[in-house]
Amino acid sequence: MTRRGSGPKPSRLVDSLSVTYDASHWRLLKSIRERTISIFGVLAAWGNGALVHGSVARGDVDEKSDIDILIPTSVSTQLVEAQLASSGNIPYSREITQATPKHSPKAHIYLDLERTASITIPLSEFRRLELEFYKFGGTASIEDLRRGIRRPGCTKMLSLIQPTEYGHIESPIVGRESEVARLLGVSSDIVRERIRVLTRRDTIGRTGVFLKLVVPEGASFEEVLKSEAESNPALRRTLRERQ
Repeated sequence: MTRRGSGPKPSRLVDSLSVTYDASHWRLLKSIRERTISIFGVLAAWGNGALVHGSVARGDVDEKSDIDILIPTSVSTQLVEAQLASSGNIPYSREITQATPKHSPKAHIYLDLERTASITIPLSEFRRLELEFYKFGGTASIEDLRRGIRRPGCTKMLSLIQPTEYGHIESPIVGRESEVARLLGVSSDIVRERIRVLTRRDTIGRTGVFLKLVVPEGASFEEVLKSEAESNPALRRTLRERQ
């Protein structure tokens, strides 16, 4: 049995799966994490507070794993982009998204054509559940990566990944919301919300985001957001509430 993001030698337990990573998996993880560290490095002061989330943090990577870096506090995107440019990291594309009218709009900086590496910055302060969304999936700091530490987190398949010395233990989260919340250091609210959203997605398919804007060359995220807010009352209200 082979699973996406897993090593090639899993063995079933009572209600969980024990996965042992082979040499090729460890090499892939090392390579992806080294690239992630290099991106953290060019973020200057923001790199120390930035987080990588998802499979790179957990360790259950595969050839399709993306590097998703989050700067969790609202900062000047122009300063971040200037720092990236000074290190030769010119964005290939830039977007603003807002999941729902009540969510904070986010800036996304894609560092390559295939969008395998990106940096996300909130354009207004996150609410608690928005921050916990990332922790639910697993987050790691630059120091974690340097020390080879992998963090627990949940996948979009509603499985909990708990790193072990040889790979990870994978187990279902439905019906274990409080236990999973304690282990990840998040509220049960976010666990229940992710189960609801991902179960619904599995039933009716992926739904679109409330707002998605391409940021053209020569314009800043803040300029595009301000322009959109002038004609979008829901966005304007959210920005006003988060000030």
